[in-house]
Amino acid sequence: MSTKRSIFEDVTEGATPPAKPAGGLIDGAKKGDRRAIRIWLMVLFAMVLVMILVGGLTRLTDSGLSITEWQPINGAIPPLSTEAWMSEFDKYKEIPEFQLQNSEMTLSEFKAIYWWEWGHRQIGRFIGLVWGVGFLFFWLTGRIPTGWTGRLVGVGALGGLQGAIGWWMVSSGLGGEMLDVASYRLAIHLGIAFAILGLITWFILQLGRNEVDLLQARRSREVKLFKISTGLMHFVMLQVLLGALVAGIDAGRTYTDWPLMAGGFFPPSPFDLTPIWRNFFEDPGLVQFIHRMAGYLLFAFAIVVWRRGRASAQQATQRAFNWVMGMILVQIALGIGTVLYAAPWQIAIVHQLVAVIVWVLVIRARFQAGYPVQQTVRGQA
Repeated sequence: MSTKRSIFEDVTEGATPPAKPAGGLIDGAKKGDRRAIRIWLMVLFAMVLVMILVGGLTRLTDSGLSITEWQPINGAIPPLSTEAWMSEFDKYKEIPEFQLQNSEMTLSEFKAIYWWEWGHRQIGRFIGLVWGVGFLFFWLTGRIPTGWTGRLVGVGALGGLQGAIGWWMVSSGLGGEMLDVASYRLAIHLGIAFAILGLITWFILQLGRNEVDLLQARRSREVKLFKISTGLMHFVMLQVLLGALVAGIDAGRTYTDWPLMAGGFFPPSPFDLTPIWRNFFEDPGLVQFIHRMAGYLLFAFAIVVWRRGRASAQQATQRAFNWVMGMILVQIALGIGTVLYAAPWQIAIVHQLVAVIVWVLVIRARFQAGYPVQQTVRGQA
């Protein structure tokens, strides 16, 4: 028979404490060192950005064909003697660019373009080294969060592919009668660089918040805004590729009037090359015309996306789309200036830099729409 308890007795005395609730899959996942990996990715971001700009300057200075061999390891050592320099110069003399365009070039002039291309390749090697050392460190020390190994490997794999694409691009200008690399190969090379930068940007944004926060934010995703900003992101990439086609054949230095082209809406004789598909890659007037028209359409679509972003309930999202719209306006002004001044390298490289900024800001705005930052009634995040 049980004994009676006093009404003042502590009923928890001698009782078994309740078990702690088991965490979910997110709570049980390995957190890793998100902050350190984020810093590492920021370093890679900065290096890829420098790589894109140096690549642009290499193209603008016609330096891309100065090194006629692909030596991923031995090529890291530049010529160190007069004999070595003459050997490199002799190899350059065998390609069409020298024979048909630069036959009067001196050794000192050759050294100037050589250093641009060597520096461009050297930055690529250094990026690969920073990625490889960083990944191995985080992997061997177990610091990579659950689900992130494949993503980080993907960045490195794209970087390796980019190196091979770079040589594929250069090789197109070493034979035949071409004085430059094939424009479509240049576009692919630049497109992959932007893709790498975009992935790194997205991962940096994700690692800036913990998985629980991201999961909760995703429940508040502005689906329509996320989808339309995805379309804007793809449109920006398309315009980047078209810009590479323009740069590949120096089309920005022809038809230097605006808004017309040679006094008319459509450039004269746009389909003289045969077969006809070559005109879309090699005719300066048609290539520049397509880039212009795509720019107008991109601007119109950006206004639609911006207006939808302005209607967001989250102020952080509104600001993100305001930045996108503002930078697109800057880019339009630079594009017009590049045409009017026949694409001097000073304006052209800024035009390329702002293209990178637009690309990153669009990705950031898309992230804000997909993972909105919650705010208080007073509008504080």
